[in-house]
Amino acid sequence: MSSYQEKPIVGREEWLNRLPSLEKKLYAMYTSVVDCIVTDQALMAVPVDDHMVHRGDGVFESFKCMNGCIYNLADHLARLERSCGAIGIGLPVPLDEMENIIVQTVRAGNRRNALVRLLVSRGQGTMGINPYACFKPELYIVVYELPRTNIDALPDGVSVAISKVPIKPGIFAQVKTCNYLPNVLMKKEAVDKGVDFTISLDENRFLGEGATENIGIVTRGKELFMPPPERVLAGTTAKRAMEFAKQLKSERVLTTAEFRPITLGAVRSAAEVHIYGTTPNITPVTVFEGNPVGDGKPGPIAKRLFEMLKEEMVPDSRRLTRVFD
Repeated sequence: MSSYQEKPIVGREEWLNRLPSLEKKLYAMYTSVVDCIVTDQALMAVPVDDHMVHRGDGVFESFKCMNGCIYNLADHLARLERSCGAIGIGLPVPLDEMENIIVQTVRAGNRRNALVRLLVSRGQGTMGINPYACFKPELYIVVYELPRTNIDALPDGVSVAISKVPIKPGIFAQVKTCNYLPNVLMKKEAVDKGVDFTISLDENRFLGEGATENIGIVTRGKELFMPPPERVLAGTTAKRAMEFAKQLKSERVLTTAEFRPITLGAVRSAAEVHIYGTTPNITPVTVFEGNPVGDGKPGPIAKRLFEMLKEEMVPDSRRLTRVFD
C-alpha cells in the first residue's frame, strides 16, 4: 500500500474554493475564450491546451498606462501585427477593436497607473505541436501593477554586465514571441551577478540586447549608435529614442544617429551608454562590466533624450490614448 495521500477529484466550486488567495496585484483581465472582462484574480486563467501555454506559440506586447493614459499604443499594436504575420497567426479581432477592448480592460482595472500585457495565441485545441490543429487565435489582455517608475527625473544610472546566454537567431530575435526562456535566464543572470541588466553578444561579439531592453551608446565624438534591428527586437522606446536622436543631429547636438554594429571596445570607450525600455524609459548606464562609463554620471545626451520622451507623456500628447476622463 502506498503511503502517499490520495488526491481528491473535485468539481468547479470546490476547485475555486481551494485556489490560494495570493496578492498577485492583477487588476483586470479580458479573454476572448469567454469574451468578457474579469477583475477576480482567481478567474484570470488561460486554458492549459492553449498553444501559448505548452509551446510558447504566441506573441505579446507590454505597455503602460500612466496618469490615466496609455503611451504609444499605436506602435505596440503595429509591432503586434507584424509579429503575428511573421509566425502565421491571424489577428483575433481588427486592431481598432483590439484598442477598444484594451481601453475597456484598463478602465475595469480602475488604476490610472498600470502595466498592460497584450497576448495573442495560436489558440486551444491540441496538446500536440501541430499549429493547424488549434481552433482559432485567442486574445488575452492583463492589467497589472506598474513597478515604481519615475518619468519626472532622470535615473541616477544602472549597472550592466555581459550575458553568457546565447543571442536569439534570425526571426526569433525580431519577433516578440511568448517563448521567453532566454530572456528569463538573462534576468536570472543579472540578479545572480548583482547588476541591473545583462546584455547579449552576437557571434561576432557585437552588442545585442537585454532581457527586455535595448541598448545604445554615445561616442566621445557625439555619435549615437544602436545595434542593427536585424539581430535584436526593435523596441518601441528605442525607436522613439533614435527618432529623438536624429532630431538632435539636425540640431547639431549629435554628429550621427544610426543603427550600427557596436564592439565591446566601443562600449568601454563610450562617453555614454543608455538602456531603453517600457519600464526603464531612457536610463543611463554608469557602470559597464564593473567599470565606470565616462565620468560615471548620467551624460547630457541621456538627459536630453529623457526630457524629449517625458514631453510625449503629458496629457495633450498625440501619442497618448486616454482611458480615464
